Amino acid sequence: RQALPQIRLYGPTNFSPIINHVARFAAHSMQEKTASQYYVLLIITDGEITDLDQTRQAIVNASKLPMSIIIIGVGSAEFKAMEFLDGDDGVLKSLAGEPVARDIVQFVPFRQFQNAPREALSQAVLAEIPKQLVSYFKKAGLTPLKLPSEKQP
Repeated sequence: RQALPQIRLYGPTNFSPIINHVARFAAHSMQEKTASQYYVLLIITDGEITDLDQTRQAIVNASKLPMSIIIIGVGSAEFKAMEFLDGDDGVLKSLAGEPVARDIVQFVPFRQFQNAPREALSQAVLAEIPKQLVSYFKKAGLTPLKLPSEKQP
């Protein structure tokens, strides 16, 4: 909260390049065929998205990968497109009509938490990550890695 006033955000607001960039890392990690890596992309934005169609496609593609996307909207913008990308009101589809394989986007408007306890923002931001992580590993047929057992003295 203290750092946010010092940050200067500017346009255009294109999400697809960074989503595709992180998706390449996630796709590479899939080659291991283990449940050892999962990626979470945090995007902080102050405006409406300018590459909505490309972002929809990037999210549909990324929904097959071990990754989630958290979008935090700051400022007074409407953020209608962010709510659309979140998919809480229906299944997000690409422009061609391809649906997401699973829900991977969580949108949180920062203004709803300006006067709330610090933990409230954290809880809202991270609320869907456990479900998203588990849904990926179940769809991929992967089980969690077992931690090495500690040796008893």
